[in-house]
Amino acid sequence: MTDSTTSSSPDYRNSAVRAIQIERDAIEALEHRINGDFTRACEIIMACKGRVVVTGMGKSGHIGNKIAATLASTGTPSFFVHPGEASHGDLGMITPQDVVIAISNSGSTSEVVTILPLIRRMGAPLISMTGNPDSLLAKEAAANLDVSVAIEACPLGLAPTSSTTATLVMGDALAVALLEARGFSAEDFAFSHPGGRLGRRLLLRVSDIMHAGDKVPRVLGTTPLSGALLEITRKGLGMTTVVNEAGELTGIFTDGDLRRTLDKSVDVHTTAISEVMTRNGKTIQADQLAADALNIMEELKINALPVTDTEGNLVGAINMHDLLRAGVI
Repeated sequence: MTDSTTSSSPDYRNSAVRAIQIERDAIEALEHRINGDFTRACEIIMACKGRVVVTGMGKSGHIGNKIAATLASTGTPSFFVHPGEASHGDLGMITPQDVVIAISNSGSTSEVVTILPLIRRMGAPLISMTGNPDSLLAKEAAANLDVSVAIEACPLGLAPTSSTTATLVMGDALAVALLEARGFSAEDFAFSHPGGRLGRRLLLRVSDIMHAGDKVPRVLGTTPLSGALLEITRKGLGMTTVVNEAGELTGIFTDGDLRRTLDKSVDVHTTAISEVMTRNGKTIQADQLAADALNIMEELKINALPVTDTEGNLVGAINMHDLLRAGVI
């Protein structure tokens, strides 16, 4: 059996570290290329009345797909068009109101160059991302983003590695600059991601998941402790709210309160709930984010919250299990 630790074994770690260092240097070099062309590219996109259409071939196409997705999710409507398919009908997806970002490391990729005259004739502004500022693509563009690299991380100098990383980072820089210029907020981002946990945390309101109406455990302050315990059992939220005749919240009684009360040998049949309830407890309003309810519960180490309106009237209740089922946790 061959020992995998012999001197003839490949040095995987050194190869990996060398690749990371080369790509890191390529990224650092980009900082000095955030220049007038970058500003002009941002201005062109900000003035766009249509969408940003990203195109690129091969590995540049894969990176272009990601750039388009990032732009679209951060406030800049965008999509990817394959340059080969564009020559066979998909060019119809581009309108004069759109902006085209064409990606090619050499700046002379035939599939991309072929559609340049058609984009020019259409009148759609062109932004290029190339590794060759003297290429045809760069010269055709209203703004060229220089993504050239000194060396690929591939030791053969063949597989796109540093060049695709630099292009991806430049695309992220463009997306972030546009995001900040638009004043794009976390809530705006959530609207583009409603199905994920982030979207639920940023969009879901307490009113969307709280218990309301007859499902809210509630008793009057004069109710004996035994009656309050029955209400807790019936409603299954691990607590009951306490209200006055006007429906205003006056207190809350939880499972934890019950354990502390029983330690005092209280008579559950004669003691009014108002004598043992927690007064001035924490509440939340229905229009607040469900994530706010989670933060309050975690901070105070409690499992439920009454929901009130601006006048202090009880309108609902929410507990940790509700947040868990809704995917907020």
